[in-house]
Amino acid sequence: MMREKLLLDQQLLQKQLFWIEISYSECTKIGTKETYGIEEFGKFETLCSRYSRGIDFLIRKIFRTLDEYEFENQGTLVDVVNNAHKRGLFESVEDLRIMKDVRNTIVHEYIEDELVEVFDEALQYTEQLITIIKTTLQYIENIK
Repeated sequence: MMREKLLLDQQLLQKQLFWIEISYSECTKIGTKETYGIEEFGKFETLCSRYSRGIDFLIRKIFRTLDEYEFENQGTLVDVVNNAHKRGLFESVEDLRIMKDVRNTIVHEYIEDELVEVFDEALQYTEQLITIIKTTLQYIENIK
């Protein structure tokens, strides 16, 4: 039963990666700038949304599933992140904390001008998120 959960989460993470990579590619072509056209803004807004969902899904779902699968203690979110770090799924706990902070900023920005200020960080940290997701998918592939 735990194996099925791991396989399902792996499939869901692969779908997340697919959509995040599409948005990342589109926004990389646009680049960050002072003002955005309607279509450009929409693409960045989509990237921010996918980034936010991706980081949440990775930390709150995938990392917890890995702890369950490998019989780790189901502790706090900090414990879950530390266990994922010990597995080598990402290089720096501090970077992951910053990525989570960027997610929080995105989620709480309702005014267009303030959201634009986050686009540069979203682009930068999406690249790291993609790397972490790929590393995590490879890890899952190796343990299943």
